[in-house]
Amino acid sequence: MKIAIYGLGYVGLTAAGCLTSEGHSVIGVEVNKDKVMQLNAGRSPITEPGLEDLLKTAVTEGRFEALQHVGDQLATCDMAIVCVGTPSAPDGSHNMSYIAEVSRQIALSVDKGRAEPLTVVYRSTIRPGSVDGLILPIFRSVLGEEIGLIELIYNPEFLRESVAIKDYFAPPKIVVGTHDGGKSKNMELLNANIIAPVFYTGYREAEFTKFVDNTFHAVKVAFANEIGRVCVQLGISAKKVHEIFVSDTKLNISAYYTRPGGAFGGSCLPKDVRALQYISGDVGGNTHLIDSLLRSNDSHKQFLFQHCIKGLESDAKVLMLGLAFKTDTDDLRESPNLDLARRLLQAGFKLSIYDPALEPSKLLGQNLGYAYSQLPSLADLLVSQADVEAAQYDLVIDTGGRAKQLRLDSAKLIDINALQ
Repeated sequence: MKIAIYGLGYVGLTAAGCLTSEGHSVIGVEVNKDKVMQLNAGRSPITEPGLEDLLKTAVTEGRFEALQHVGDQLATCDMAIVCVGTPSAPDGSHNMSYIAEVSRQIALSVDKGRAEPLTVVYRSTIRPGSVDGLILPIFRSVLGEEIGLIELIYNPEFLRESVAIKDYFAPPKIVVGTHDGGKSKNMELLNANIIAPVFYTGYREAEFTKFVDNTFHAVKVAFANEIGRVCVQLGISAKKVHEIFVSDTKLNISAYYTRPGGAFGGSCLPKDVRALQYISGDVGGNTHLIDSLLRSNDSHKQFLFQHCIKGLESDAKVLMLGLAFKTDTDDLRESPNLDLARRLLQAGFKLSIYDPALEPSKLLGQNLGYAYSQLPSLADLLVSQADVEAAQYDLVIDTGGRAKQLRLDSAKLIDINALQ
């Protein structure tokens, strides 16, 4: 198939790389001129293992092109996939302005002489009811009685940054929302090479799936960290308690999110918890546990800071290994590690940061804005591996298991993802 992808962030670029590797042709639509130039040169603007190789191959073989405006090329496409951002609005709801604008652009570009409907697939996380209440009315306002020229699909993604390509080809499930819960020929073609449970459902059930998943992941992280804090305060081994807890795979299910350690962050969990809080308040859901998640997470950030600096002199030399919210990514959005770095600087510690996946000059968009609004001195704090191994530190804070890969000289090492 020939596919247009609107929005070339983590979700859009991963889809582009994986789809072109399967032989599909992809047009990437992105408003950022610098990102378009990078992509057409075969360079990935984000850090995601294996992605740049896929994109470089696709550009070389003529199966991928990035554009700022799709123009009349949408007429030759079988499918358009929308992956634009839905960031948090001031009240905690999702900002739907990008969804609305891209929907309008696609509607205006639909060729009235199409032989087959254009399949328009939304992968951005959106409030239940958004397809029926926002997206479909936009298409109706432009296409009128010719609404049959498009097929609207909601297809949430389940990608984890740093293993996104693996997750694309081996997802835990495939969820496809259609107007009647029936199958879609083009979605069947799109997923032909993927083996996973497939759920066809209505729009609202599909839209709500991502909220349920991400909020439950946030619940597990916050729960584990609350237990970890109590363990530390009572002199109990959090590591041993966790070992016992996760041995119960029949009931306790997931070892990944229930490990006492770092706070949750990134571009998905905080944003989607806020949005679900907003929805619950809007409909009178009284979801007290969900409402407490972000406060619990903030408490854990403060706890980790106090835990790390306990016994340190006020001018101690501190090294942080990793600043992004997850190893092997450069995503700094709502990273708890960035929050920890800011607290260390405000307390007067002499801070250095080693993160081989992070290159300040490559940060773009929301990632760039968030990084420098929270840590203006970022570029001055970053050090090389050679600098790290040549220096002595009073404290090393490992945020992602990098300490074992380095020759370090430090008086104290704390792995914040493994509270002992």
